[in-house]
Amino acid sequence: MERWFWIGLGGAAGTLARYALSTWCEGRFGAGFPYGTLAVNVLGSFLLGAIGEVAATTELLSPTLRLGLSTGVMGGFTTYSSFNNETIRLIHYKSVAAGLVNITITLVGCLLAGVLGMVVARRIVAS
Repeated sequence: MERWFWIGLGGAAGTLARYALSTWCEGRFGAGFPYGTLAVNVLGSFLLGAIGEVAATTELLSPTLRLGLSTGVMGGFTTYSSFNNETIRLIHYKSVAAGLVNITITLVGCLLAGVLGMVVARRIVAS
């Protein structure tokens, strides 16, 4: 039951953080492209890569904390469904090119950010 609590609390925190970053991005860059969703997914991939690396290579995170951070916070922070919805809307209402740009930047950016998160965490833990 304790794990459920921490996952739920983490999910609430992640969702609020996603809303804050998405709102900031929309105010800063405009609403013509889903910059907020791109930002949360790339940043979330970096952070989840780091969390996963620390959990896999050290004993710094208990199983409950790992679940609270990964499934809870990062699960609430990142969003595939918004990426999917916004990409479909870009293709339907704006242009196929804009949708393909979003797909490419998101997929490549998230993969690279995840690897970078792992590398950074590994270096920090090793020092």
